[in-house]
Amino acid sequence: MSEQIAQQTTTPTTTESASTAVTSNRSILNDKWDIVISNMLVKTTFGFGAGVLASVIFFKRRAFPVWLGVGFGLGRGYSEGDAIFRSTAGLRSFQV
Repeated sequence: MSEQIAQQTTTPTTTESASTAVTSNRSILNDKWDIVISNMLVKTTFGFGAGVLASVIFFKRRAFPVWLGVGFGLGRGYSEGDAIFRSTAGLRSFQV
């Protein structure tokens, strides 16, 4: 009797497994937007940091290296985001 109860509690019903297996288009789009926005923020921050570093070391604290670094970061983030949205394979996975 206890084995039957254990089997009933551990096996999911067909409605539970079907609802978890189906992912909606909205979920995929939200996941893509999350990746694109976080990627763009990281790239822009790295560009800003590299621009500040170059400004302090090489250009006597002028502003153009900072703006150039931010522009490169935004451009790189935009191009990778465009590649993510144009991909038909779904989400790209990043291994850390």
